[in-house]
Amino acid sequence: MSQVLIKSPKHCGKQGLNINKLYKKLFFLFSTLFTTILSLILLVWLILRPAKPEFSLKEAEIYQLNLSGPSLLNSSIQLTILSKNPNQKVGVYYDELQVYAAYKGQQITTYTSLPHFYQGHEESNLLTASLVGVGLPVAPSFGYEVGRDQTAGKLVLNLKVNGQLRWKVGTWVSGRYRLNINCVAVTAFGPTIPITGPLITKQGTQCSTSI
Repeated sequence: MSQVLIKSPKHCGKQGLNINKLYKKLFFLFSTLFTTILSLILLVWLILRPAKPEFSLKEAEIYQLNLSGPSLLNSSIQLTILSKNPNQKVGVYYDELQVYAAYKGQQITTYTSLPHFYQGHEESNLLTASLVGVGLPVAPSFGYEVGRDQTAGKLVLNLKVNGQLRWKVGTWVSGRYRLNINCVAVTAFGPTIPITGPLITKQGTQCSTSI
């Protein structure tokens, strides 16, 4: 004869309480583990405190900067920038770097993309880019401003790099941070307009960097 086991409501209630306790223990365990990992990452980050990468303008060559119409600009610029990672224990990934030139707040070349790369501890790299603009619209006052610079005997351009970076500590890689670099190129002005170039600046001036 077979037996039929019937659990009392009291027994079922105890079983439900045990399952709830198990879920609570698992939740507490995972929460503690997650918090510990985050704390370790934060601790390592605070100890290392990565410094911002350093950039300096090594050379800028201006081959062309002339108006093809009342407000249309043709430009050609070659530049070399030195990039240095000053950190002893933190590497840097550079992503989606785009370079362009500006004159008195006006963009005078199209964007030029640089290949992404990794920079190790205390490592330096030379970045080169060819910047070109064909028929770019500029303000009607562009020619007047260039004429003023000619009278002053010098031409001032801003060479800018926008992109993203990621920090690397051991095997851990951070999220992406916005990177903005601004280098000021000052060169002796040519005696005529348009510029037939090349006008060359070799300064080694430090660029401003914001993250």
